[in-house]
Amino acid sequence: MAKRSRVQTEQTINQIMDEALRQILTIGFETMSYTTLSEATGISRTGISHHFPRKNDFLIRLDSRIGNLFVAALDFSSQEALEASWMQAMQEEHYRAVLRLFFSLCGGANNEITLFRAVSTARQQAIAELGLVGDRTINHLLGRTAVMLLSNFDVAKAA
Repeated sequence: MAKRSRVQTEQTINQIMDEALRQILTIGFETMSYTTLSEATGISRTGISHHFPRKNDFLIRLDSRIGNLFVAALDFSSQEALEASWMQAMQEEHYRAVLRLFFSLCGGANNEITLFRAVSTARQQAIAELGLVGDRTINHLLGRTAVMLLSNFDVAKAA
């Protein structure tokens, strides 16, 4: 078998990462597997595991993409705008998936994943734009979101 070029390898990795991100945001990280990725991409499970030996490697590689996606939905111009944009974002399944992932990582015993930028980036930006009010607002919204997600609360009605 001919050796693959660096460009081909990068294309394969990007294809896997794009599909992993899609699955994390739609079916969730816990449900995503090498099998679901293989079926969606046409790349063998062995091929996927060659580039991503551990499932957590997907989170490490996708961390900043997930964080940027989440923060892009938020309006940091005022406390009210931040709260409204957060609740608006929570009406979208993929934003709820990001926060479910955050909460599952917080509650997990996996020390390999020490960063999850979605929430820390939102907090940093809130502090930069709104000061301590921004930090308190993020904390409040996280608590509110945790309760909604745990109780399967209808997010659309809460907005």
